[in-house]
Amino acid sequence: MTQNSEPVEGSIEEATEVPSVSADPDELIEDAIPQIIREKFRVASYRKAASVLRYGLNEEFVEILEALEAFEITTEMIRRPGGNESEVPKVISALLRPKGWNETTISGDLHITRSWREAVVNKNGKVVRVPKSEVFVRKKYLDGHKIDYVKNRVAFDFEWNSKDQTFDRDLYAFAAFAEAGAIDAAIIVTRDTSLNHIFSEIGQALDKDGNPAFDAAGQPVRLLPKYGASTTWWGKLIYRLNAGRNGGCPVLALGIKPECISDLNDWRETHSAASTDEL
Repeated sequence: MTQNSEPVEGSIEEATEVPSVSADPDELIEDAIPQIIREKFRVASYRKAASVLRYGLNEEFVEILEALEAFEITTEMIRRPGGNESEVPKVISALLRPKGWNETTISGDLHITRSWREAVVNKNGKVVRVPKSEVFVRKKYLDGHKIDYVKNRVAFDFEWNSKDQTFDRDLYAFAAFAEAGAIDAAIIVTRDTSLNHIFSEIGQALDKDGNPAFDAAGQPVRLLPKYGASTTWWGKLIYRLNAGRNGGCPVLALGIKPECISDLNDWRETHSAASTDEL
């Protein structure tokens, strides 16, 4: 079992969040991924993605590792509304866009040639076989598949709090890009399960103006439901990767852990346990 975590035996976490035998072994990950990244992110590799990135696509991979090492979020970012349009994804964009990681689409028609040898009678009355062919086109065989960050032959997607079906779109796009020969490997980052207890601990969400949020009855709006089970998080990603929805594309998966929250200790020091329990 990989991924810097020890699920309880027989737990739901063990059943749904642990990479299957189709994933790469711990040794491969430890060889390719620096410890500082493994401390901040839960990591899983499929189809030797970690090795492909580390040894075959090193220049781009180093830029990703540098961005992940620099990646920090705050408790205020977490508490604010906005889903995948919140401030959190903007952090990774600010780190990658200036280095040439651009939103990229692929599209194309499939040109198909059928060839055969057909029996015909020549002018001498003999039956001979002559080459024949037919060409037809499947329009929009690749119809605008999009990935948020692509540079050279590496793709990267970041999913903070979208609908979990977004993973299907991402993995299908990875597979389509790889099958078309446009990329050699992909990386996807999402929330690790270990953030859930942080959401519960922080307690109250903020409104769009950055003030504590209250519902119509005047009760504090709790933060944890904002990050529900049907959004993009580690468990929803891993079971899709275990099922092979990335096709033939090597994929490195990373889950954001509490170590990425820069002010968590400060927040704990300034919020008493009693005030948190009231929420």
